[in-house]
Amino acid sequence: MFSVINSEWYKLRKSKVLFLLLIAPLIGLFIGIANSSIEIEGINAWHGKLVMMNFTYAILFLPLISGVLASVICRYEHQEGGWKQLLALPVTRGKVFLSKYLLLILLMLVMQLMYLVSIYLVGMIEGITDPFPMDIVWKSIFGGWVATLPLIALQLWVSIAFKSFAAPFAINVIFTLPTILVINSERFGPYYPWGQPFLMMNIGGSTEDVFFVPWDQILMVVGGSFLLFFIGGYLYFLKKAI
Repeated sequence: MFSVINSEWYKLRKSKVLFLLLIAPLIGLFIGIANSSIEIEGINAWHGKLVMMNFTYAILFLPLISGVLASVICRYEHQEGGWKQLLALPVTRGKVFLSKYLLLILLMLVMQLMYLVSIYLVGMIEGITDPFPMDIVWKSIFGGWVATLPLIALQLWVSIAFKSFAAPFAINVIFTLPTILVINSERFGPYYPWGQPFLMMNIGGSTEDVFFVPWDQILMVVGGSFLLFFIGGYLYFLKKAI
C-alpha cells in the first residue's frame, strides 16, 4: 500500500500541480491584509480576520482546488492506456483507489495547515495584539478539512469516470458557484455538500460543539455523503471496464 501511495506522490510531484496548494493560502493572506477588520471593544480582533478570510477561501478555493487535484491524480492513467499499465502490476484496484484518496486528503490537510500559517501572518502584519484564538482556529481548520472528505471522494469518482480533465472540473465549478446562495437558505443550506466547508469553518456558528455545526448535521450530511460518494466511487472503479 505504501509503495502505491509513493508512486502516486511521485506522479503528482512531477506534474508541478502542488503549487496549487499555495494559491488559496496566499489569496487568503492578501484578503486578510487588504480588508481591515473593524475593532469592537470586548471582541477578539482575530475573529474579524477569520470571518473575512474564511468566506472566500471556504466557499470557492477549498472545493475547487480539491477538484483540480483529483483530476490531476488520474491524468496519467487516462493517457495512452495508463489504467491498463497500472492495473497490470501486482496491485488491486481497491488499493489504487484508496491510495489516490488518501493522498488527496493528505494534500488538502497540508493546504489547510498552510492557510493556518497565512492567518497568523495576517495578524502579525496587521499588528494584532489580542491573544491568538488557537482553539477556534484549529476547530475551523480541521472542520473545513473534514468537510472536504466527501467532496474529494466524489471528485475522485468523477475524475476516474471522465477522461477529459475539463469535465470533472466543470462539474465541480457548476456545483461550487451556487454555494454562496444555497448557504443562505435555512432549508437547503445545511444539506448542501459544497456548502459544508464554509459552514464548518464559519466561526459564527455554535462554539459549544466540537465543530461549528451540530453533530447530527455532521453525521447525516458530511458522514452520509462521504459514505455515498466513497462507496459509490470505490464500487464503480472495481467494476469499471479498462
